Amino acid sequence: MSFTQRILLSMLAGMIVGIALNMVGSAIPWASDFLVNGVFYVVGAVFVAMLKLMVVPLVLVSLVCGVNAMGDLRAIGRVGAKTFGLYFMTTAIAIILALTLARFFSPGSGFELTGGLAEYIPREAPSLAEVLINIFPENPIQAMADGQMLQIIVFALLFGFAANLAGERGKPIVKLFSDLNEVILKMVMMIILLAPVGVFALISRTFATEGIEVFGPLVGYFILVASVLILHLVFTYGLILKTIGIKPLRFLKHMRAPMSFAFSTSSSAATIPITLNTLKNRLGVKSSVSSFTVPLGATINMDGTAIMQGVATVFIANVYGINLMFTDYLMVVLTATLASIGTAAVPSAGLIMLAMVLGQVGLPVEGIALIIGVDRLLDMLRTAINVAGDSAVTCVVAHSEGALDLKACNEMEVKKSARDNSGSFE
Repeated sequence: MSFTQRILLSMLAGMIVGIALNMVGSAIPWASDFLVNGVFYVVGAVFVAMLKLMVVPLVLVSLVCGVNAMGDLRAIGRVGAKTFGLYFMTTAIAIILALTLARFFSPGSGFELTGGLAEYIPREAPSLAEVLINIFPENPIQAMADGQMLQIIVFALLFGFAANLAGERGKPIVKLFSDLNEVILKMVMMIILLAPVGVFALISRTFATEGIEVFGPLVGYFILVASVLILHLVFTYGLILKTIGIKPLRFLKHMRAPMSFAFSTSSSAATIPITLNTLKNRLGVKSSVSSFTVPLGATINMDGTAIMQGVATVFIANVYGINLMFTDYLMVVLTATLASIGTAAVPSAGLIMLAMVLGQVGLPVEGIALIIGVDRLLDMLRTAINVAGDSAVTCVVAHSEGALDLKACNEMEVKKSARDNSGSFE
């Protein structure tokens, strides 16, 4: 079985086991205590921790190698400008698409509030000044310890430039980082071998905890968010890929491993190793580009979250019977797009960003409590969309830099001999 088949089988088995445990949990209390909060929780948490263990060293080392592969500051500037521009453009399209369809289908109309809502207190979002200041690290070691991805990216770029400018003295450092990159990738491969077990534990616990009855009153909201996510994946990403000659269906076929993995872990950062591997070995993107665009995308590119915010804003407004004006919708688009970078490194970023958006247009923040029940499952889906968006933008940027093999992108399958040697994930 291929890697993707093992992941999908683990997900399916986890759903079945999780739903079964949710249905019989009250009759068999030890099942919840021992399996859900015991075995599944420990195995899933350990697996995610091992993945996150690799994120910081992988991003640091691959970025340093990527900077030296590009050569000069002008190349990095070009790639950075293109990447930022495309990420913000796709995020804006995502929120506009979400608001348009939400306005048309009007989720939440006729929704009756019964009893009081549980109070939702969001973490305080940083100000714009704090965001800009916090991009630059005071202590790179502390930034790596805290997993501050933007700070790590800035330090890696500066270090890579310095090693390049050092000339002959810098070559041993570049060689060291190149060797470290190979060792870290081997470590990633070792951890990925455990992926089916970790995915099974994560999915089982999610469905055992959430159950299926949570969808009852929110089925319309859930279906609409999921539909907009899929539309954005197929049409928005499909269109920008077709403009550079990539067949969207081929792209999705190559991306099945990182997308299914992102769905299972709900973490773009934890999926970075598989995304980089897929872009290099399945889509023909040079590491000099992907090592910059993918970590940056995992940090600031939140198309899936933007879609959730758009639909959730209209849903909560309808529930409370509040009419939003055209200017309110414009404010939602602007706030959601700009907030994607401001709360990127904050836990539960999606809900914090939503709290910012609701406050901006005068909607009650406690309305977030209405959608928390299904947000965990939607978070899994929108993470998969985010990873696909990171990869689509990477392909476009790489094509503009002459760092993309279009033939590899449009091949239906990779020859077995090449796949075995590259270690790529199917």
